[in-house]
Amino acid sequence: MPEQPSRPLRADALRNRRRLLEAAVRAFSRSGTEVTLEQIARDAGVGIGTLYRHFPTREALVEAAYRNELERLCDSAVELLDRLPPEAATRAWMDHFIDYLATKREMADALRLVIAAGTNPFAQSRDRLLAALNRLLAAGAAAGTVRSDVQPGDVLAGLSGVSLAAGGREQRDQARRLLDLLMDGLRYRRPD
Repeated sequence: MPEQPSRPLRADALRNRRRLLEAAVRAFSRSGTEVTLEQIARDAGVGIGTLYRHFPTREALVEAAYRNELERLCDSAVELLDRLPPEAATRAWMDHFIDYLATKREMADALRLVIAAGTNPFAQSRDRLLAALNRLLAAGAAAGTVRSDVQPGDVLAGLSGVSLAAGGREQRDQARRLLDLLMDGLRYRRPD
């Protein structure tokens, strides 16, 4: 992983970094390892020197793009809970998770380059995902809308299963139905 700067990035540098990461995800998802770094810089609206200042190697860019997607997904749990009731936030996060796994699958060839270079871009993925899910489930349990006996790891396994069964972009309707079923199983039901 590239060294992080010791001082915060200027607003324009931060904006360029974000644009590069977004362009990289699109490019690696669409073209795998065939895309040139020059094309990614062009798509981000920056020069190749700017790309290399932020990401000195292709592998560094791929890893940063993947980690940025993971961070966006995990951070969205807090953002969703700020805007929505816990049950709705959990269901919305599930949709984001399916999108994240679809992107990860589309970036598979590029991610293999990072692994071949000796880095594990997935090292903290499971822990971060479980923490986000735990936050959502705990909020739902506290609100009395989600069962309190649900384990985040079980939900993560269920979400992964939905992605395996219906994770393609063309399968979104089926994925939504399966996520609705999973969410229905998480709901707290008061004893009669």
